[in-house]
Amino acid sequence: MQPDTDNAYEALIQFLYRAPIGLVQIRLDGTIEMLNPMSASLLIPLAKDGNLENLFYVLATVAPLLCSMATHFAAPTGVICESLRVDLGAIAAIESGPQFLSISLLKLDANRLMAVLGDATFEMQREQETLARRLNSAARTDALTQMPNRRAVQEQIGFMMARPNAAAHGEFAVLFMNFDRFRQINDTLGNAAGDQLLTEMAERMRAALRPPSNHTALASSPSQMAARIGGDEFVVVLDGMRRPGGVESVARRLLEAIGKPYRISGHEISCKVSMGIVLGAEASGDADAVLRDASIAMAQAKRDGGGRYTLFEASMRELAARRGDIECDLRRALQENQLFVLYQPVVGLLKEGRIDHSVGVEALVRWQHPIHGVVSPLEFIQIAEECGLIGAVGDFVLSKACSDFVQWQSELGAIAPRLLAVNLSRAQLAQPGWIDTVIKILQSSGMHAQHLQLEVTESLAAQDQQVQARLHELKALGIKLALDDFGTGYSSLASLHLLPVDTVKIDRSFVSQGDTSHHHRILIEATVKVARSLGMDTVAEGIETQAQAAVVRQLKCDKGQGYLFSKPLAAAALVQWLTATQETIC
Repeated sequence: MQPDTDNAYEALIQFLYRAPIGLVQIRLDGTIEMLNPMSASLLIPLAKDGNLENLFYVLATVAPLLCSMATHFAAPTGVICESLRVDLGAIAAIESGPQFLSISLLKLDANRLMAVLGDATFEMQREQETLARRLNSAARTDALTQMPNRRAVQEQIGFMMARPNAAAHGEFAVLFMNFDRFRQINDTLGNAAGDQLLTEMAERMRAALRPPSNHTALASSPSQMAARIGGDEFVVVLDGMRRPGGVESVARRLLEAIGKPYRISGHEISCKVSMGIVLGAEASGDADAVLRDASIAMAQAKRDGGGRYTLFEASMRELAARRGDIECDLRRALQENQLFVLYQPVVGLLKEGRIDHSVGVEALVRWQHPIHGVVSPLEFIQIAEECGLIGAVGDFVLSKACSDFVQWQSELGAIAPRLLAVNLSRAQLAQPGWIDTVIKILQSSGMHAQHLQLEVTESLAAQDQQVQARLHELKALGIKLALDDFGTGYSSLASLHLLPVDTVKIDRSFVSQGDTSHHHRILIEATVKVARSLGMDTVAEGIETQAQAAVVRQLKCDKGQGYLFSKPLAAAALVQWLTATQETIC
């Protein structure tokens, strides 16, 4: 029996010596009792002067806590540490050897420990490569929608732009999308609802771009990448579009899919998209330049009413630069008081052709540019809205107009205007604490609230519940409210009673044809009757001829405004006009 035991032990020793891992048997203090060749080859580069008497001493520079871990391990047996990996790369002596060492330490009994050593270099490299791939993928993926992000889009566009013969690959295109009114939805329902909306929009994009189920020619099908590049901005990159008009067909499909109503947090939401398209033939520069051009075309689609796509043309780049210049100059204009206010009279249309010239005035902003002269509001108001300056412009007009109005009342007495009309923007109404700004302007100027009429466009009042709530707050101050541009298609006479307004201003597009179109006469008459039944008065805008004035008077419109009575006037010129005009026959 003894020979068999000896043979078994000898076989075990031979196995340990030939094992492809390092095995070291040590005492509790680290003294080495036995080690196999593999462990010796791993430890010698770490041992000073080749001394392999104590394992803890050999590993002190790379695993200094190993001795303490063994000392404080109270259990009689068990795993002290498993697969502890140490970096050997900083040790010059082993530049050609393992770069990472794996150490496992087991307690065998009260007196002995067993260390298992291994070369973990390949394993660590593989894990690092896997991590790098994951990080690289994450760097190209939008966290919310799991779509490719801006970086991935830039790489794809750069790849397409760098091809020597783009025509051989078919037409490519970049579609840049921004959602109309998304900020208002986010502000009203909260960020969580906004994120849910973006996620559902992303899924609709994927579905709209997904090939039909019977599509089999995948090798020759066009490449389509949908990506979110930030906020509510998405990009679709198309490549290999060989059918004429294929890009616009995809654009229409996307607009239709995205434009359908959404159900978010118990609310039905309509959120359409404005899209700018750069075709490969018009693409130039690098990826960022292509995205910039697509964004320029998208902004034009938004200015044209939204919910549509616009193809980029090189001429748009120059116009965008001009708009950028205007934005910079407008910021300077606000700082240097280059803006000023003109006032267009609003007259009362009395019986027998008489006119009341002191009904009121509407404040209109103008810009005296130091180089270009007077800049038309048509050139800068929309830019001010897009770049976030419209609130500052509007507050300037309100403050200046209130001060002038109080001065006229003091100077002119009975012939002074009785009402001041000032236009409001969405930015002002959405600004936190803006009601307090209005109160401060009234107090500092000495303006009475009942003499102020604030005007919102029909489109603004009809589309936004938050705006309507703010309008009720203004009415509570005693301020009058007017609905501007009525008849342009956003509201209806049936819903007029839902809007908290005192005055309806009939759009000039109706007034200008009132004397020649029976249809327009009927619309004007209906608006006047409904407004009067609701206790509202009416103003006919854009009256330019005696015939137009006669029609709106005949249809019992209360007030009129237009070049027939007066063009917009500076404050001093308005005083002269009021002084010179009394009741006249029109």
